[in-house]
Amino acid sequence: MPLLFVADPLEGFKTHKDTSFAMMREAARRGHALLACEARYLHWQRGGRVTARARAITLTGRAGAGVTDWFQAAPAAPVELATLDAVLMRSDPPFDSEYFYATHLLEQAEREGARVFNRPRALRDHPEKLAILEFPQWIGPTLVTRSADDIRAFHAEHRDIILKPLDGMGGMGIFRVGPDGLNLGSITETLNRDGAQTVMVQRYLPEIVQGDKRILLIAGRPVPFALARIPQGSEIRGNMAVGGKGVAQPLSVRDREIAEHLGPVLAARGLLLVGLDVIGDCVTEINVTSPTGFQEITQQTGHDVARDWMDALAAALAG
Repeated sequence: MPLLFVADPLEGFKTHKDTSFAMMREAARRGHALLACEARYLHWQRGGRVTARARAITLTGRAGAGVTDWFQAAPAAPVELATLDAVLMRSDPPFDSEYFYATHLLEQAEREGARVFNRPRALRDHPEKLAILEFPQWIGPTLVTRSADDIRAFHAEHRDIILKPLDGMGGMGIFRVGPDGLNLGSITETLNRDGAQTVMVQRYLPEIVQGDKRILLIAGRPVPFALARIPQGSEIRGNMAVGGKGVAQPLSVRDREIAEHLGPVLAARGLLLVGLDVIGDCVTEINVTSPTGFQEITQQTGHDVARDWMDALAAALAG
């Protein structure tokens, strides 16, 4: 049963923490054949079906920090996506034009019979920053705008705010402006490019000191542990990519309330795997492109998240 991972270059995987690697390892353990390609190798031509120049890979059993020989690969060859058991879209953001085009190619592959997870249309319909706007009862004060005047007014009301671009990941481009308003104008100009780009602004949530929690939803159901990513030193961001410390912890009552409300809604739209970011009582992002956290939760709690995910994938394919 071949599975195709559409992902970033394998040579750059950090296997000691990479979630796509954890997925591959569990799939291989169950006997699945693995293929991999980058989104740029998706291809369609009139008269044919969507193909990918993909490499068949085998895992060497080696993994860990600094390990580069974790896989062996055959030469890339064209494969029709509709002939595979599943296509797993795991390319990291930014959700730019090329990502958008890739979802259209994957949706065409779906029309030809391919099974794609997460579903391409659902990926397009749930940009990771903006998807929270559908659920205002679960989020804190939030503004989405190009207007510098609107941002100044939001700051005047809330005094302590976070500004971030809509296409970032891993904490990239996030700024905090406190009550003194220091550098608000410069930061706004940097992010909105003099009104050319839209910015998200949110009230600063002091609960970030306890961590920016990643809650994983698999087939609409929450994994029982969240990964709290705790800022270190003077850093305001908890993202692991900028040095945040990941601490697995049981879901709180509020975490479960959020997950049990959003989970079935998102799963029904074709989102097999979702990562909710929660600070305090508020959802701050809904991650659907390549949610992470499998390995950290498994290593710290013993709960095998990759097994849960593979069980859900198998059930989806059988349904």
